Amino acid sequence: MTGLGPTAILRGLAVGLLVVAWAVLAHYGSAGDSPSDLSAALACAPLLAIVVIVLWRVGSPLRVTLGSLAMLAVLIWQWPLLRQNIALLYFIQHVGTNLALGTLFGRTLLQGHVPLVTHFARLAHDGVISPIKEKYTRRVTIAWTSYFMLTALISAILFVFAPASVWSTFANLLGTVLIALMFVIEHLVRRHALPPEDQSSIADTIRGYRLSTRQKTESS
Repeated sequence: MTGLGPTAILRGLAVGLLVVAWAVLAHYGSAGDSPSDLSAALACAPLLAIVVIVLWRVGSPLRVTLGSLAMLAVLIWQWPLLRQNIALLYFIQHVGTNLALGTLFGRTLLQGHVPLVTHFARLAHDGVISPIKEKYTRRVTIAWTSYFMLTALISAILFVFAPASVWSTFANLLGTVLIALMFVIEHLVRRHALPPEDQSSIADTIRGYRLSTRQKTESS
């Protein structure tokens, strides 16, 4: 098992601070306690980034440019409407992200597929893991699928029936905390469920994810 270097730790801390800052700003934006233009821009930013990435991966530079300009034109055209529905923008973003992640994990549980966490574990350990660990990583994949789908369901219920501040607290402020709690719980369960030789470090998990991302980039 390999440890995380100083650069990786600093990068992780920087990303963590950005996530916390974005979550706080998103909460105040959803609750209507910050300038609407800034809140609308923050709500649209991740969605725009995803669209640009998809355009870049499937199209030529000309198509990326034209698609980005068209998207910008639509934003300018619809901006007055967007800044009046900021909470809805954050809701779509939150539910959409959780449904996408739930689908990403869940589809790998279908027959003929390798569970996503099993895939990460194999990459981190040169393609070889024990039968016990393979069974365990499948269960972890099921747990993450359930978590993302349940989060999307709770978010939808709170958005419809609870005040905006309550929904925003769950979606924006507690979201990162709950994910961190899932990692902690999984780590504790893993320590009891797997023998010492099958234990993995956080660095191993990150390495498996990076290798998976690199493979997808090279194959696209």
